[in-house]
Amino acid sequence: MAPIPGLGPIGIWSSWLRTDDPAEAAQVRDAAAELENMGFAALWIGGSPGLDHAARLLAATDRVMVATSILSIWQYEAADVATQRAALDPADRERFLLGLGVSHTRFAAQYARPYSAMQDYLAALDAAPVPVPAERRVLAAIGPKMLGLARDRAAGAIPYLVTPEFTAQARDILGDQPFLGPEMKAVLDTEPTRARRAAREYLATYLALPNYTNSLKRAGYTAEDFEGGGSDRLVDALVALGDTDRIRTRVEEFQKAGADHVAVQVVLPRGQGYGRLMEQWRELAQALPL
Repeated sequence: MAPIPGLGPIGIWSSWLRTDDPAEAAQVRDAAAELENMGFAALWIGGSPGLDHAARLLAATDRVMVATSILSIWQYEAADVATQRAALDPADRERFLLGLGVSHTRFAAQYARPYSAMQDYLAALDAAPVPVPAERRVLAAIGPKMLGLARDRAAGAIPYLVTPEFTAQARDILGDQPFLGPEMKAVLDTEPTRARRAAREYLATYLALPNYTNSLKRAGYTAEDFEGGGSDRLVDALVALGDTDRIRTRVEEFQKAGADHVAVQVVLPRGQGYGRLMEQWRELAQALPL
């Protein structure tokens, strides 16, 4: 497993790394450099980033892998993506991983036939003057067909909002060799009620998106589990709640299920920002086997 050279076992996933706010730009650069020095293997940029967002993090770092998680195929033309990747410094190009996804109907007015659209997008990347090689792209796959496409036309899959149980099923579909790097949410709070409240605040948006709820229904969850930000059993399955030992245990569960890499997303209560995020990233760097 782990066919992507230089990509170690644990990375950080954050949509904050995508910021377009000039006032936050310096903070993001500093955070990227510090995360690299902490030993995290990858920085996964959430929030439908483009190549420009990745280029900023590449410029701020020297060794860490930088990946989009995910670049929406509806928002960015394949030809432009290939051209922008080709324009990167060769060393930076080797540290960049293109994570692609079909997003959701709520966020893309042109959303239609997502599987076929992804096939066409990959074909366009292959046909570009400087192609994006299959081994340098991964797909946000949670359905069986998209997992098969990730196996056959990319380096592997980066499923989002999933459990260790899903990860084992995805590994069966992918086979032994393709990359499997699920995202994992974590709330660093040992008080269960407060931790679940923070998790529910964050999950509410995702549990209104059919792509995710359909995947969770296939795993045995019901409509009742999606109400109010999620039932206790769903929240506890989707989010690691507790201290750093609990977070480390959940990472190990994903790894035992077949994950080559786990992209950890720290979830904060509303109102907490950059300072608290950095504190918790530092805590995780001390606790996790990077």
